[in-house]
Amino acid sequence: MFYRPEAGHGLPHNPFNAIVAPRPIGWISTRGADGDNLAPYSFFNAVAYVPPQVMFSSTGTKQDRGKTKDSVAHIAETGVFCVNIASAALKDQMNASSAPLPAGTSEFESAGIAQTECETISCARVVDAPANLECRLTKIERLAGEANWLVLGVVTGVHIREDCIVDGRFDLKRDGWLSRMGYRDYAAVHELFEMERPE
Repeated sequence: MFYRPEAGHGLPHNPFNAIVAPRPIGWISTRGADGDNLAPYSFFNAVAYVPPQVMFSSTGTKQDRGKTKDSVAHIAETGVFCVNIASAALKDQMNASSAPLPAGTSEFESAGIAQTECETISCARVVDAPANLECRLTKIERLAGEANWLVLGVVTGVHIREDCIVDGRFDLKRDGWLSRMGYRDYAAVHELFEMERPE
């Protein structure tokens, strides 16, 4: 099978959503003048080590936000955001926070997710997340398409839950790494293997 995206694929569901997988989920918390927001984004990843940097992209709109969503609107307003790592153990809370609530409604409150303050930025973070990355915005870039935005940030603070440090390494085998596989499919990763790079 071959198709050009602009011509369509002829399948009942878009295969592109599942081809680039698994994808980690950036559970992004923000704060704006209208309050706190929490939303998951599966177009998310780390992009540099020194200084540590991350990215996520928002690919839709909300009626009450014009050409973007609450997360991007808040980040444009304040210049900060927090990435909360969503483990498999938190899948239901993560999913609940994806509800399209009106602007100014806190997903922390509506989904019953415990929150606390960040250290280096004015923003809330998810208490039970295995790790939180506090970030300062470096760039919001308009992507091709009607409502596609790329958000880049530098990490200014890292929280790691104590039980997720095992033998000096960040370890989520107990909770499971959560990843998006496309469509409505997710994966919980509990098994790892090592590979040595060639010299």
